[in-house]
Amino acid sequence: MDNATMARLLEQTADLLEIDGADSFRIRSYRRAAEAVEQTTVDLMDASTDTARLLAIPGVGKSMAANLQAIAATGTMPLRDELLAKYGISMLELMKLPGMGPKTIALFWSAAKVNSIDLLAEAIESGKLAELPRMGQKQIEKIKKGIDDYRRSAGRFRIDQAQEAADRLELYLLAFHGFERVTPAGSLRRGRETAGDLDLLVTGPACAPQKTAEAVEYVAAYPGIADLIVKGENKVSFHIASGMQVDVRLLPNECYGAALQYFTGSKAHNVSLRQRALKMGYTLSEWSLARLDDESVVASATEEEIYAKLGMDWTPPEMRECLGEIEAAAAHSLPRLIEESDIRGDVHMHTTATDGRNSIREMAEAAIARGHQYIAITDHSKALAMTFGLDEKRALEHMQRIKEVEREMEGRIRIFTGIEVDILSDGALDLDDEVLAQMDVVIASIHSRFDQSREETTARVLRALENPNVRILGHPTGRQILRREPIAIDLGAVMRRAAELGVAMEHNASPERLDLSDRDLRLARELGCKIAINTDAHDTRDFLKLKYGIRQLRRAWLEPKDVLNTLRADEFLAALRPRTQASAVR
Repeated sequence: MDNATMARLLEQTADLLEIDGADSFRIRSYRRAAEAVEQTTVDLMDASTDTARLLAIPGVGKSMAANLQAIAATGTMPLRDELLAKYGISMLELMKLPGMGPKTIALFWSAAKVNSIDLLAEAIESGKLAELPRMGQKQIEKIKKGIDDYRRSAGRFRIDQAQEAADRLELYLLAFHGFERVTPAGSLRRGRETAGDLDLLVTGPACAPQKTAEAVEYVAAYPGIADLIVKGENKVSFHIASGMQVDVRLLPNECYGAALQYFTGSKAHNVSLRQRALKMGYTLSEWSLARLDDESVVASATEEEIYAKLGMDWTPPEMRECLGEIEAAAAHSLPRLIEESDIRGDVHMHTTATDGRNSIREMAEAAIARGHQYIAITDHSKALAMTFGLDEKRALEHMQRIKEVEREMEGRIRIFTGIEVDILSDGALDLDDEVLAQMDVVIASIHSRFDQSREETTARVLRALENPNVRILGHPTGRQILRREPIAIDLGAVMRRAAELGVAMEHNASPERLDLSDRDLRLARELGCKIAINTDAHDTRDFLKLKYGIRQLRRAWLEPKDVLNTLRADEFLAALRPRTQASAVR
């Protein structure tokens, strides 16, 4: 449970209160607390037992401190649970629709008892929505489109949300005296950018056959359960507050490996593996790899021994998508996939100069703690006015401050000067070339006009790439997972030109983006593009999100040699597009 999740629960409570017609002051207190929780640098899980530390946070009073303590202890809070019991958990899903605020939802509820996306769709089809005030045809069509867009991604959760749920459940489960190991499987283990549900495999003495009754009751008593689906002899299924379904399976140690392989998937990988097993005279199931003739078990305790018996190398979970990994594992030619420990630097981050929450030095110290040898400070340019983006004068002053901090670090870390400059609607850049030429790392990104046609956007980006100061193309498709579709763009044409010019393509490791996707990363490598992975950190804690991006690189079969950030500082700079003549002297 991190601060952002706590803030989200408080914000959801404020929305539910507004729907409920609560006092405006009370609603504002929850929104103010949510903002304070989102912005504070205090780790609220660590501070949850210290009421005085919580009260020291501006915007957090006694009642909010109690709410935070409840969230830290149980993953939820009484008032939120009370409101969800009244309106239904589906009300939270309704609030995820684009442009759907509490006041509009309150109108739908009071007039038509609409508390879910399905009921809203029915109200549109029946004409009930058209009878409500302020509901013209244009507004109804907009809502209908929002429903269609949402349904395309409904039931999916970002990888970080799934991981957070898994981490919290693991802490709870390992507190039981008979559980020794908890392992996430499914989409989360394969590192997919979203997960539909969460599979957890549990082993230990309490999971032995005929000994699971007490263990099952313990799992079913998890405080974060919103509703219980199934409680069987060795499986408990339930929904948590977010709506995510969780399946907890209790397994004896002797079949752990077979179950882990089976429930990790993917379906296509498993089908291919079972076919291979049959050809070799075996049958593979969630319980074991066994001989066809006499059903004797030949492997089951570990994945490694199962793959070995099938004449294969163990296959990293991220690769199990039936994209050639079966053949590569059988030929003992699997690549050595990149790991987080291979990364030496991060060159996309923001500070208090624009919309970041930490200073240059604080970002540098946090990067050192993560083992980085270099970073680049790349605050926003002036087009993003809401982030207090830098104009030419401030950009030059900021660059000097970056250099000063690097000198103060006395060789402990390299700090490159940089900027994330906006690509304007016509492909021009947001800062003068004379300024950009003085920067070590210029990242060009799109932050506006996502509505342009494919032809317009492609031409826009291609023009930006021609600027000799651009060294990295930031989050190239502009997508926000489960919130905003990628921009319409001929990515192949952009990548081919980037490869010709030496411009690196960014993989933005923020779990809200993970842009480029694993498929796009494979395309980038095929086209000879240089690839850089960055966290786009706006907070020192964001460095921890690198792991989500690394999993996408692994899904794309990338090796350390494919990623620029595995190079040392001077090698990294040398591998970027050559700097212009004006920027030759730092």
